Amino acid sequence: MPVTAFDSALTAPLLSDPETAALIDDAAVTRAMVEVERALSRVEGRCGVIPQDAAAAIDSALDGFMPDMEKLGAGMQTAGVPIVSLVSQLRDKVGAPACDYVHAGATSQDIYDNALLLCFAAATDRIKARLDAVITLLSILADEHRYTVMAGRTRTQQGIPISFGAKVAGWLAPLKRYRERLIWVREELLVVQFGGAAGTLAAIGPGGMDVADMLADELGLDRPVSPWHTARDGMLGLGDWLSGVTGTLGKIGADLLLMGQNEVGEIRAGGGGGSSAMPQKANPIGIEMLVTLARANATNLSGLHHAAIQEHERGGPGWTLEWVCLPPMVLATAAALRIVSETLADLTVDASRMRANLDLGTGLIMAEAVTTALAQHVGKVKAQALVKQACQDAPGSGRSITELLRERCDAPVDWDAAADPLNYLGASQEIINRVLAL
Repeated sequence: MPVTAFDSALTAPLLSDPETAALIDDAAVTRAMVEVERALSRVEGRCGVIPQDAAAAIDSALDGFMPDMEKLGAGMQTAGVPIVSLVSQLRDKVGAPACDYVHAGATSQDIYDNALLLCFAAATDRIKARLDAVITLLSILADEHRYTVMAGRTRTQQGIPISFGAKVAGWLAPLKRYRERLIWVREELLVVQFGGAAGTLAAIGPGGMDVADMLADELGLDRPVSPWHTARDGMLGLGDWLSGVTGTLGKIGADLLLMGQNEVGEIRAGGGGGSSAMPQKANPIGIEMLVTLARANATNLSGLHHAAIQEHERGGPGWTLEWVCLPPMVLATAAALRIVSETLADLTVDASRMRANLDLGTGLIMAEAVTTALAQHVGKVKAQALVKQACQDAPGSGRSITELLRERCDAPVDWDAAADPLNYLGASQEIINRVLAL
């Protein structure tokens, strides 16, 4: 019975992604294990490690073969890996005399690691496509809202005016960088695993690394410099990347949650979820899940760092811990990208509310802009003192800081221009252009 949040019938529709799950689930991994064994037999037949007729018999017999999953599970319980049971079933399927040559020179970790690599390759292809779609949506949004002014907030408090387009560009830039990083993440990850019992390929003989290279070619993986049974940097690199992507999506979610609060009202996304007690509620469930999934990945990433601690030439605890941590991270990332795409496609930006929120506080948000304009006439120190006093007096007077400064200072400042947020967006347009050009 499914019990994890990513495969539960109750929670998986919210937190998981069925399309990606089908690429890394038990059936997918099992099919991949069989394909790795078939590829190994073909390569070893060509290299003369096993007889060519045996290699052909193995390849033919295992074409389309699906092992008994319950037996694999039982074998996992006793052996700590499913490969022992897998090989037994494969040999039964192949029959004598070719069955003697199934799994020749390999170890369980070679088969299972390569099977996971094939599954992760397919999953990251799908994730890359979803990331591309999110980048496209954010690029359009940033360009559309170049001049939509809003409050820039630091430490949750209003700071200076920004444009919503610049804010979106801040979401977009790291996702574009993560897209580029995926290239080398996959290069470091998708390297064939083939080391035999303890990483020497002694059972193969002097041509062991030739077999490894040919196996890589057969599986569409990169050729190895050496076996990596206990050097898990490739798997850890994938986890780092997945957590980084969801961290960025979680930041988007956190921003949207705050911007969508009733009293802020700067964005709306979808109808939201209801409440069993409060009929007026429209909870931003999807946006909340962006934060949840980011935190889940950050938690599992810690486990992957623990999994990197391995014993000698092959270990058990760290290797097994990868199985606990990494597949859920793949699903969380795919789900988060799906959710953010749906959110952005349905996003309503309330530009008038953004401007209204910007005008709260008797013009205090324009204090830096007004100081800069005034300093050109009276010097920075005096300008800061005058504006600071106006900021202290304005809330109680019900008047804006520019109204007070007009009365207290005869400097020829164009106060209307100084108080216009559109005139204080700085390099926002160039920043947006640079991000869009990445």
